Formats: sequence, C-alpha cells, structure tokens
Amino acid sequence: MEKKFRALRNIGLLSAFLLPLSSMAQDEVGDLFKGTPADAGRLAGAYLTPVTTGFGLGLNSGWYTSAKAKGTFRFDLRITGTAAFVPESDKRFDVTKIGLTSMAPVAGSNVNTPTFSGPETDGTRMQVGNDVSKQFNLPQGIGLGVVPSPQVQLTVGLPKNIDLSVRFVPTIDLDDVGKVDLFGLGAKVEVLPLIFGKTEKLLPFDLAVAVGYTQLKWEIPLDVNNGKYANQSVDVKLNGISADAIISKKLSVFTPFFSLGYNQSKSKINAVGTYEIDGTAYQNPFSIERTDVSGAKASAGFQLQLAFFRLYASYTQAKYGYANAGIGFGMGK
Repeated sequence: MEKKFRALRNIGLLSAFLLPLSSMAQDEVGDLFKGTPADAGRLAGAYLTPVTTGFGLGLNSGWYTSAKAKGTFRFDLRITGTAAFVPESDKRFDVTKIGLTSMAPVAGSNVNTPTFSGPETDGTRMQVGNDVSKQFNLPQGIGLGVVPSPQVQLTVGLPKNIDLSVRFVPTIDLDDVGKVDLFGLGAKVEVLPLIFGKTEKLLPFDLAVAVGYTQLKWEIPLDVNNGKYANQSVDVKLNGISADAIISKKLSVFTPFFSLGYNQSKSKINAVGTYEIDGTAYQNPFSIERTDVSGAKASAGFQLQLAFFRLYASYTQAKYGYANAGIGFGMGK
C-alpha cells in the first residue's frame, strides 16, 4: 500500500508539471521534421531552448532553505515547485542564424519565429529547397513565458554539521506525458562550527556551503507520421549541478537567507525511432547536446517553521530569474 501511495504521489506531482509541456511539445515539435534530419534537429533545438534552460534551472533550485545544518539524524521531507521566467530574448529565434541548409524563409517573411515559450502566432513561413509546394509555417509558441518544474527532496542531518539531501523518482510511465525518472544528491556543510567549534557562537548568523547534482530523463512520445511508424519519441536528458555559499539568521520561527553561487545545466535531445521526412525514412534522425546554463546566481528567501510544518519561498537571479516555493514536514531543527 505504501509503495502504491508513493507511486501515485509521484505520478500526480510530475503529471501536474509535465503534462502541459509534454502535450504541447508533441503537437509542436512534430511540425519541425522537415527538410533534412540535421535541419530538423537545428529547428527543434532552437525551439525548445526555453524548456531545457528553464528545466535545467529548476533542477538546481530548492536544495536548501537556511545555512543551519540539521541535528544528527533529524530530517525533513520537502515538496516544492519552481517557476522559471523566460526573458523576451528567448521567446523568439532568428531562423537565418541557426545554420539551416535545406530550407530558407519565404521572401517577405519575418525571420524571427516563436520558441516554445513565445507568442501564439504563426511561425516563419519556410520553403524546402526550390519547391514552392514544400512551404510550411514553423510552429507557434504557447504564449506562456514560464517553465515549471517540481522537486521532492528528503534531507537528513549527519554528524559534523552536514546535511545530506536525496531526490529520487524511479522510472514511471505517465501515459501521454511519457516516461520519467529523476535522481539527485546534495550536501550542505555548516562552516562556523568547523572554525570556532560549538563551545561559543561568536557570530550572530549561520554560514554554509552547499552542492547539488540532479539528473532528469524524460521520454516524450511522438506521432509525426500519423501512426505509420511506432515508438517515435524525443528523449531528453538533463543534468544540473550547483554550488553555493549561504548565510542565514534564525529569528524565532522565521529564517531569512541569502546565497551566492554557480550553476550549470546541460541537455541532450535525441529523436528516437523511424521518421519519414520529405518522403525519406530516417532512423534516429538527430541528436543535440549543449550547455544551457553556465554562470553565477544569487538567491534570497526564507523558511517559516511551525512545529513539524515548514513553509519555504525564494527568488533567484540567474540566466533566467526563477521563484521556488513549497512546504515541508520534518523532525527537529
């Protein structure tokens, strides 16, 4: 019964975040399989830029809510969500600057076409080769400049003022959403007790360093050729890593914190299966590997602790700004 409950919880949480993205990705990404496999990959990569960037930032968020380490074997279970805000610069891309070789914009068309998070307007009118019968519009955006992502995390206090955090979702099949699995591992070390010991607190704040790594695999089912070929999918693999220095001050039940750090996320997007592109069948037509995020970040937030119940919220400025909020349940400080 407990295993079934955990599975239902994971399915419900992941479905709530991934279903809107997956459904729209299936509809829109399928329209990009034109020209050559290489060009289909270039278009898919550019179109999905805000999704992989926003999700990559989400993977790196929510690891900590204060600099204070938990007591030995004290724990909390945290359920949070992140909303990454896509800037205007990533809501469109210029089709003439991504290296297309088999197609070009039709004369007079706007070369700046929507990305996934762009406006709900028809994309650039394109033509494959010199054949006017092979004209098509690139897909619309979804008109929503926010990329959501969930985090479910268990944190346990260890000796020597160390917190260990784990994120884990086994491979689950979410029907139309696809197959998803997630694993993450993080650690936080409280610094001041290492310097001054526990006999006396010389400074009126807590200071810590933290690192986190998360990997998400997501298989999005596609049907590009109206059922002609089975098992078409876009397989997305995201890896995120972050490192932060955190300062916080406990004020009764309220603990504000501030942090500075570095985060990086990388994505790999594979088109898996057989696809018919302009009359020719291709197996696994493209693969894209790239670094979506690499740079500094700054965060401010708070933790509100009421007995075993906690509330969390923070805002981070990085490549995209993003907000994280959620609830937690735990034992001990």
